[in-house]
Amino acid sequence: MQDDLALIERVRQGEQEAYAGLVNKYKHRIYVFLFRMLGEAQDAQDLAQEVFIKAYFQLDTFTGSSQFFTWLYRIAYCRAIDELRRRKPVKSVPIHDLEFADTLTPESICLAKEQAASLREQVMALPESYRTVLLLRHTQELSYKEIGEVLELPPDTVQVRLYRARKKLREVLTASEQGGGLHEMLDI
Repeated sequence: MQDDLALIERVRQGEQEAYAGLVNKYKHRIYVFLFRMLGEAQDAQDLAQEVFIKAYFQLDTFTGSSQFFTWLYRIAYCRAIDELRRRKPVKSVPIHDLEFADTLTPESICLAKEQAASLREQVMALPESYRTVLLLRHTQELSYKEIGEVLELPPDTVQVRLYRARKKLREVLTASEQGGGLHEMLDI
């Protein structure tokens, strides 16, 4: 966090190049979060750029009362919600190539792709409030406190939403034929 604060101070003093350090540090995490929220690679790239531009121009509003990355995630979260509201509901997420070990059979690769696609579809079908806490916790590995800062919620509320999201996802995966045992493998 001290590195972030030092870079922010340098940017505030007019050293615009220092902002590149913040962008390089968080660009992948913001992109992954946005991709998982939106389900579209190009949209995630575009929004990630918008998030960093907005953060740059609003850097004076960062007070340091929270960590920089939670402040940045808040901007990304708000931007993703705006984009989701603008869209029609997403029914499916495209299957993206997964990396597999050479020892896997074509059948196991196909099954894994189907399970991954099913899981992505089920996560995307969750209500936004559940999907967001699930993604922030499991893909971004944020603590309950950090998620609470991003979403402006108390940590207890985050914990309840995460519990309900996991329960709902577990129920849907158990009920679906494709999900059989997937929730157990993923520990949800």
